[in-house]
Amino acid sequence: MAKPVLLTLLGLGLTLLKDHRSYEARLKAFREVEPVQPPNCKLVEGIETGSEDLEILPNGLTFISAGLKYPGVKSFEPDKPGKILLMDLNEDNPTVLELRIIGSKFNLSLFNPHGISTFTDEDNTIYLLVVNHPNTKTTVELFKFQQEEKSLLHLKTIRHELLPSVNDIVAVGPEHFYATNDHFFTDPYLKSWELYLGLAWSYVVYYSPNEVQVVADGFDFANGINISPDGKYVYIAELLGHKIHVYEKHANWTLTLLKSLVADTLVDNISVDPVTGDLWVGCHPDGMKILHTSNSTPGSEVIQIQNILTEEPKVTRVYAENGTVLQGSTVASVYKGKLLIGTVYQKALYCEL
Repeated sequence: MAKPVLLTLLGLGLTLLKDHRSYEARLKAFREVEPVQPPNCKLVEGIETGSEDLEILPNGLTFISAGLKYPGVKSFEPDKPGKILLMDLNEDNPTVLELRIIGSKFNLSLFNPHGISTFTDEDNTIYLLVVNHPNTKTTVELFKFQQEEKSLLHLKTIRHELLPSVNDIVAVGPEHFYATNDHFFTDPYLKSWELYLGLAWSYVVYYSPNEVQVVADGFDFANGINISPDGKYVYIAELLGHKIHVYEKHANWTLTLLKSLVADTLVDNISVDPVTGDLWVGCHPDGMKILHTSNSTPGSEVIQIQNILTEEPKVTRVYAENGTVLQGSTVASVYKGKLLIGTVYQKALYCEL
């Protein structure tokens, strides 16, 4: 009996060793990047606890989600609620303002904002949709932006069984959006094994008040999502698969995979230049440092993808450094020759291109 048990334990150990090496490869563990920095970069005053996602309106006003508490990732204000910041990129030295949130039914003390997206209606009403994680659960909060009052009016909280672990969203209507679920499971223990084993069970959902459906699946941590300026294509970032997927969007809101672009980094949030259609992606050079090493200084990386719909897209590393300036970049977006880079729990950087 001893030999079969020993062989079983040996086999299990070898399997776990193989899985761990695979896990390290998926996280790009121990990867360093050669520094790349545009001219005239400076940290944004007033952002110290994260700028995980951001959305730039056509007039340069920018919404920033700050203060995310995410399992396994450090937080500088773990006991304080998150917030939505406003920034005007038309200013010479833009600063941030915290938007006041109005709504008697909204529990501000549990506000934990993650991905965000905007939708502008025909009457120029601006809606802000925010992924929220109150008590580690997931909701999508719908707000109306009140520019004169510098406030957000809370309109609705959206919950659904197909939205259990939402990371990011892209709005296609006031209450219509595509959303990435970065995990299949909701139980913390099962989520950790799902992540470690690379089960690739995360998925993307289309949500509307009348219809909710899974439109894409099989992702190893579906993360950022966005849409082309003409509304014909949806872009999805697969964080631990190191890929940007391009899907064709159909009239019934279903998606068909057209192509996948492989990146040598962990791709997080995607922003789309409304003028050129270029993709700007916030990335993690070494995922081990962001997810598992609380005392480390995770690096930051930003790539620009041009002509992604062609047979020869061009990928350019626009920003890269190993954490001395900016830690844990998650998002990057451009406006009139200016680049804004956000992070999961730390600062934000503003550069001229």
